[in-house]
Amino acid sequence: MSGTDEILLGQEGGLATLTINRPKALNALTLDNYRRIDPALRAWEADPSVHAIVVRGAGDRAFCAGGDVRAVYEAGRGIGHDPDLTAVFFREEYELIRRIHRFTKPYIAIIDGITMGGGAGISVNGAYRIATERTLFAMPETGIGLFPDVGATRFLNRCPGHVGRYLGLTGARLSAEDALYCGFATHAVKHDRVEALVEELGRASWHTGYEHGLAEVYLGRFAVKLGPGTLAALQPAIDRCFAGDSVETILDALAAEAAGGTQAAWAEETRASLLTKSPTSLKITLRQLAIGRDYELEAALALEYRLTQHVMAAHDFYEGVRAMLIDRDQKPHWRPATLAEVSEGMIDAYFAPIGNRELRFP
Repeated sequence: MSGTDEILLGQEGGLATLTINRPKALNALTLDNYRRIDPALRAWEADPSVHAIVVRGAGDRAFCAGGDVRAVYEAGRGIGHDPDLTAVFFREEYELIRRIHRFTKPYIAIIDGITMGGGAGISVNGAYRIATERTLFAMPETGIGLFPDVGATRFLNRCPGHVGRYLGLTGARLSAEDALYCGFATHAVKHDRVEALVEELGRASWHTGYEHGLAEVYLGRFAVKLGPGTLAALQPAIDRCFAGDSVETILDALAAEAAGGTQAAWAEETRASLLTKSPTSLKITLRQLAIGRDYELEAALALEYRLTQHVMAAHDFYEGVRAMLIDRDQKPHWRPATLAEVSEGMIDAYFAPIGNRELRFP
């Protein structure tokens, strides 16, 4: 399948459509895909006949399961890819995310199915995110030796209380209800009504300058109210356990909750899950979210890009991808192997400036 076949572009009336057409790969995005999406967005933004955009994933399983980390892994290991991909992939991905965030016309992502990592990047940073009962949202990067990126420094910090810390450290999976609670989704629409919504947007009589108001009217017509999900009930325990300023303190709080708190089973499961993640990634993530508490998107992406370049020169990302996606033995050998071995100085090095390789926006 060619790059053109993998990103399908169309237009119905004033509505432009973009479909990620890699269903066998759960619509994970390659660098070539980003290079097709970016000019399409630029053209649509300049085209007066285009008033809104819908972005979707092909197939029945995923909106987008993330970026093509396998290709980045292979590049870093010198296997069949330009070694510069470890820098170029993240740079162009983040530049596209910024374009989506600053897009002046309604950008509507249908996050129907699995939405993780890079899939969150091209949806949460846009204006409208439409969840369905099939939505499964997560930022699972600490499990592959990375950290929550694609603007997560900003959007995780906008979750209620300490929920963003919990999600970023654990990679916990969310339903549509919880995606709405966190602000990752703006509306919920029944899966079997998505086609009708897109058709209605295609038939709409758009008025230049009033596109966002009209988009909200149509989305409101199709939106349904959902129940409370699970996070709202968990939030008091999350706030108790994830308030600490170190990963070790968080683990101790979870142990105390498991020993006699109101959410003992959740705390025990969460603690056990954290202990399977890269110790280095956990400490990077906690500091990243603390530093970036008030960051706007450009600052968040600049910080994340710096972190990626240090991570690409280290061990755990390659080991995590090997264990989870290549060999699939689910047994990563992290280095360092324990939180106690990860010093503050080691984490300082991940946040050190990278000179003329920094990501800067005009």
